[in-house]
Amino acid sequence: MSTPKVEIICSACGAESLLKRAPQYEGFKKVGETLSCAACGHVYADEAAVPFKRTGKPRVFGESDAPRAIRVFADDEKGKACRYCAHYVVNPFTQRCSLHRKTVEATDFCGQFQRQEAEDSGPRSA
Repeated sequence: MSTPKVEIICSACGAESLLKRAPQYEGFKKVGETLSCAACGHVYADEAAVPFKRTGKPRVFGESDAPRAIRVFADDEKGKACRYCAHYVVNPFTQRCSLHRKTVEATDFCGQFQRQEAEDSGPRSA
């Protein structure tokens, strides 16, 4: 259930105010609501007569003002990092190259790069 609008610009006093909703009763039965300005008390006949404040924010920037996407690596350059190599092995303590048998970082590059057959699987674990 959506919350009812409460911010108005009163047509009687011109102030930015809140809409006061007071229930109307006949005996113990609720028969309606009285809608009035919280600032001056001006009563509105029904919900359609209430001058609600617009909730939309003004759009200052357009699509042409958006910054262009930054690309640090070219696609072929990104793909030759040890992270994507078939010889890259990860364990809880270090990252190793199984081809050269040495400690490497995921961002290192190698001349003997071999792409992993399934990139979705990620690096192998020892």
